[in-house]
Amino acid sequence: MFSATTIVAVRRNGQTAIGGDGQVTFGENTIMKSTAQKVKTVYSGKVAVGFAGSVADAFELSEKFEAKLEQYSGNLSRAAIELAKDWRNDRGLRKLDALLIAADKETILVISGGGEVIEPEEGVTSIGSGSMYAMAAARALIRHSDMNAADIVRESLKIASEICVYTNDNIKVITL
Repeated sequence: MFSATTIVAVRRNGQTAIGGDGQVTFGENTIMKSTAQKVKTVYSGKVAVGFAGSVADAFELSEKFEAKLEQYSGNLSRAAIELAKDWRNDRGLRKLDALLIAADKETILVISGGGEVIEPEEGVTSIGSGSMYAMAAARALIRHSDMNAADIVRESLKIASEICVYTNDNIKVITL
């Protein structure tokens, strides 16, 4: 199974940023790719998404989320809730082993395979193997620095890459 990554999103002072590392790991000990793109913009650049989990499942989830965004005219919350309903009720979707962070200028959401849609506290969330390291770093930077959202995302991913063997320092950050 190809998996392992770190995605982090931060909302601060009217800016939302989401970033991810570039490592794709096969099994427990093989780096298959170090330049994967796990964050992207969708819906004409108004929404950013990042995914973690099984690569094929993450792509499938991302495509389904994009379709829901189109169906609900870019309404992030509605698209996320409808995707979560489908995910929970569809046998094929329930087997997807992935998580998704979706964000626009006002909202950050985590969408999980169990059908949960979670809006994080403190304007920061993360998913993936290095997520707890990145989350801790981002919260500390929010509380103890004047850094903007994009810089917090970049620095928290860099810190996670220094701790988590499944996270590298090939970082891509998108700012909304």
